[in-house]
Amino acid sequence: MNNFEQLRKQAQQMQAKLLEAQNKLNELEITGTAGGGMVSIIVNGKMETKKITIDPTLLSADNAEIISDLIVAAFNDGKAKLESKMSEQMGGLLPPGMKLPF
Repeated sequence: MNNFEQLRKQAQQMQAKLLEAQNKLNELEITGTAGGGMVSIIVNGKMETKKITIDPTLLSADNAEIISDLIVAAFNDGKAKLESKMSEQMGGLLPPGMKLPF
């Protein structure tokens, strides 16, 4: 077997491992929170928002702007946690110096 054939097989194995890891990450759900837990958002591995929970004590017309800000903060918290988890799980599969596309 020549070097090219070995490289091709290694690339195919790496591709299969990356695909498997990506599929596992797509099933992952992370909860982002804000306001001391008064707002929480569940984000999946595809960066889709699955659920938003708002503490009922916040629900009044006077708090609309605060609620909006907390939703954004909770989503950003969830996104950051998800990106960290993705880097953690996928990082070991990539060659040194290669970064994930996010």
